[in-house]
Amino acid sequence: MGTHLVWDWNGTLLDDNTAIIGATNAAFAELGLDPITLERYRELYCVPVPRFYERLMGRLPTEAEWLVMDEAFHRHYWAAAGQSVLALGARELLTSWQSSGLTQSLCSLAPHEHLIPIVRTHGIEDRFVRVDGRVGPSNTAKAEHMVRHLAGLEGVDPARVVVIGDAVDDAVAARHVGARAVLYTGGSHSRGSLEAAGVPVVDSLAEAVAWAQGLAA
Repeated sequence: MGTHLVWDWNGTLLDDNTAIIGATNAAFAELGLDPITLERYRELYCVPVPRFYERLMGRLPTEAEWLVMDEAFHRHYWAAAGQSVLALGARELLTSWQSSGLTQSLCSLAPHEHLIPIVRTHGIEDRFVRVDGRVGPSNTAKAEHMVRHLAGLEGVDPARVVVIGDAVDDAVAARHVGARAVLYTGGSHSRGSLEAAGVPVVDSLAEAVAWAQGLAA
């Protein structure tokens, strides 16, 4: 078996930073919080998402506040996500990997019912042997989701898996299941925060794929 790639979606294959920061600020506005810049977002963002809000607010949001912000974020995000495009080179890299006889899958914390249609809209669903979006609550950890994702991949040895994502959470999830990870700087985290994860950090998806080939060799 060759290297199997597990791709993240938001901020990795999908260049949706504009939609994310717009939805985040719309959610903040509903609670009277000040807007933040993309740079500030990338410095502070973490999962579970309530912890991100804690970094901004100085305290964890109440359950009522969390419900308001979570609903507002998803409402505004999915209204704008259709305008987002695939990251530079993503389509070509997916095609090339598949054409080489290697396998890849998609594991995202985006709601499954939203993820499948948008992946199909971009015409790349057939590049993956499996696509899994989140089916639980919004504060589900990526590690838990990754366990279920790999369990659904028949014959895939975690030691031959490389996760490509844009968040420290992707590296944590990979480590949790015995896989490797490469982190991409084009999404939700700053380079400094990604480097703290102790895995390779790259500035393009092409570099991420090259690293993945080497890591699992």
